[in-house]
Amino acid sequence: MNQNRRNFIKTTASGSAALLLSSLESFAASNQPDFSSNKNYELKIFNTDWGFEGSRDAFCAKIKAAGYDGLETSWPDDAKDREHLFAALKKHNLDVGFLCGAWGNTAGEHLSNFKKSVDAAAKQSIQRPLYINCHSARDHYSFEENKKFIDYTSAVSKETGIKILHETHRSRILFAAHITKQFIQKIPDLRLTLDISHWCNVHESLLGDQEEAVAVALERTDHIHARIGYEEGPQVNDPRAPEWEYAVKKHFEWWDIVVAQKKKSGERMTFLTEFGPPMYMQTLPYTLQTVSDQWAINVHMLQLLRKRYS
Repeated sequence: MNQNRRNFIKTTASGSAALLLSSLESFAASNQPDFSSNKNYELKIFNTDWGFEGSRDAFCAKIKAAGYDGLETSWPDDAKDREHLFAALKKHNLDVGFLCGAWGNTAGEHLSNFKKSVDAAAKQSIQRPLYINCHSARDHYSFEENKKFIDYTSAVSKETGIKILHETHRSRILFAAHITKQFIQKIPDLRLTLDISHWCNVHESLLGDQEEAVAVALERTDHIHARIGYEEGPQVNDPRAPEWEYAVKKHFEWWDIVVAQKKKSGERMTFLTEFGPPMYMQTLPYTLQTVSDQWAINVHMLQLLRKRYS
């Protein structure tokens, strides 16, 4: 490939990216559904520390400067880590949401470990989380085994007043749209963290043939993981790239419905920008060099969400 051809490709790619950014920014700011807003509505946007290798204080300082409202992080089992976390949250005036999950060789062992994690996050007295997001149970457990996880979190939520949500996540209870619909129909208290990128991957589609299941899930959603999935994976390599415009717009169509509900009812709407590091983030062979910048992508999503939903 000669130098002129390389320059042409580079210039064309840069021009396409600039056009898409302009298109998405216009999309975020206009063509919105009727977001008739109750005065009690508020928008909170969190970032994930998934993949960050620095200190708690450094990460909290970084997300505060970028304009985030809070941090979503796994509940820390280590006492020293908890001390650092709560100190950093207080110092930088950030909200927190906790991720609780567990593993076990049997459903009973898994449930026992899960209860300990949820209890610790919900009943500590240092800083009240705005929500607890659950990576709960397993896709291969029976309905009755999985239901015990939901029943337990419903009881803790009623006891503490904290929203405890179950994520639509591969390998967990709500791994697929049609399965989630069955749980919703049978469990009135079930509330969701919607990470619909997983379903795009599981069903190898943008769910055009699962509209009813998606609709009932959107009605039960209180928190959204704002990652863009596609037919062959839970994370596109860069949502700013022109080839992913169709997927970005579809995800915003789903999110629009949830936000419209929250604005109408005057509730808090929380988002997490959750583009992840390797190996969620695609890498080049042999070098493991990432093809995109995780931090820049999450901040890009933050800005789109602010423009569209504030």
